Amino acid sequence: MNIQKWDTSYEWKIVLLLTLSFGLVGLDRWIIAPLLPSIMKDLSLNYQDVGLIFGALGITWGIFAIYAGRLSDKIGHRKILLISLVVFSLASGFSGAAMGLTSLILIRSIMGISEGAFCPTSFAATAVAAKPSRRGALQGLQQSGFALFGLGLGPIIATQLLLIVPSWREVFWVVAIPGFIIAVFLFFILKEPQDTQGGQLLITEKQVETQVKVNWIDLLKTRNILLSMIGLFCTMSCVFVISAMVPLYLENFLKLSSQEMGLIVSAIGFGGFLGQFLVPAASDWIGRRLASILGFIGATIFIYLFANASASIPILFGLLFVLSFFSLGLIALLSGPLAAESAPAGLVASSIGLVVGAGEIFGGGIAPVISGIIAENYGIQNIFYLSLVGTIIGICMSFFIKETAPRKVQRWIRKFEQHL
Repeated sequence: MNIQKWDTSYEWKIVLLLTLSFGLVGLDRWIIAPLLPSIMKDLSLNYQDVGLIFGALGITWGIFAIYAGRLSDKIGHRKILLISLVVFSLASGFSGAAMGLTSLILIRSIMGISEGAFCPTSFAATAVAAKPSRRGALQGLQQSGFALFGLGLGPIIATQLLLIVPSWREVFWVVAIPGFIIAVFLFFILKEPQDTQGGQLLITEKQVETQVKVNWIDLLKTRNILLSMIGLFCTMSCVFVISAMVPLYLENFLKLSSQEMGLIVSAIGFGGFLGQFLVPAASDWIGRRLASILGFIGATIFIYLFANASASIPILFGLLFVLSFFSLGLIALLSGPLAAESAPAGLVASSIGLVVGAGEIFGGGIAPVISGIIAENYGIQNIFYLSLVGTIIGICMSFFIKETAPRKVQRWIRKFEQHL
């Protein structure tokens, strides 16, 4: 197939729509964080309850990411993406109808199921739409929508809407509406992998036959898949603990106002937005392995600095911005190009689903529960130690990654051929 005549029209249309869609995944998931002070007061919740709410969503997300990735390799992308987009938008709206801890956990669990299904399938859809030489950059761009909308604009949107709507309950329905609009556009534009240029390049008839024979043990035997799972757990233990607990840390421990908190927390999204695009894009040139090593080193340094910073808005914003650049950039790198390029033939979505699922179950599910227990029993200022341990382990893990970046691999092949 002639890659020089790549279908850039479909490539950019679908990347744009999936970037907006994944931005809504982030917005619907994280809009609850800046609303927590009001929700905790109305529903009589404590820190441990908050950890359970985030943990329930993370665990269900992780479980269904694993199975949805496998399913989308068999039945295609359209059904899973369209249905899950509508369901998690509905779940977002109904979050505003929760009357207590149990109902809120149930609704957020349903959101986790649908967003977990959407996540690896959307990454795979971007992978087959993207030209191989810019796959890392475009997968990073798609994932950056999560940080920009969910963690960057989300706190600002939430705190400003509270000044307009009667209560926190109406905020959830306002942010749910765009999901239904994007679903309509996807219905008319999104193609199945076999109908795309990238899908024809990545998936042959032999590969389709192979995917039936490959099981989860085979995937786990792939070194980079296993390392991506471990690495995603490490960086998610940083990202999701901070995203869930920092709003409460700023208001309850540093005694900042809601508006000041919203401004500082938005740094998670803006820094993460740049990181999720630039870290995978840089890895196209410097390699996946080196990008992972540098990312975990940066995250480790800045989580320590943030945990020991004074109550200065510019300093806290700046430190959180850089911390999020590295930590969310690592999520995009490990679950995007590294997982896709390391996948066995015909199992791109399955591999991404396994990586994302494992990371979500432990980093997005269990870690927030542990942080809630730490905050409730030992003080919310001690939650950062959990994230710090995760990023240090991530540094060590990164040295064992096998390089997969096409530019780096092709460069090595050319050097090898020159020596023959």
